[in-house]
Amino acid sequence: MNNPSQKAKPKLNMITKNLSRKQVIVPMESNNTKRVMAKTDTRVFNINRLFKEVKSEISINLIYSNNKRLLITTNKVAAISNLNIIKKYMKDINDVDSSDIISSKLS
Repeated sequence: MNNPSQKAKPKLNMITKNLSRKQVIVPMESNNTKRVMAKTDTRVFNINRLFKEVKSEISINLIYSNNKRLLITTNKVAAISNLNIIKKYMKDINDVDSSDIISSKLS
């Protein structure tokens, strides 16, 4: 059975989203998330290009969807100016209903 002299190994709970704040959440309807996700590689490339144009040190690593929202992971914590770039890009996508996008926020 259990030997009191042996200590149980601690379980690690890693939650990147709350501890590092390197995720950006973009709430939108599921139809729009599907449209964005259809061209994820292009979206990542375009947003990273916009960050380079303004000489930002941030870059997007990954975009994925979860419950009527996009989750965007970045290499650093995003500033308000970075959130505005992401929001503007999402609203300018032709096949996405821009009125559905509320605002980007850190998580």
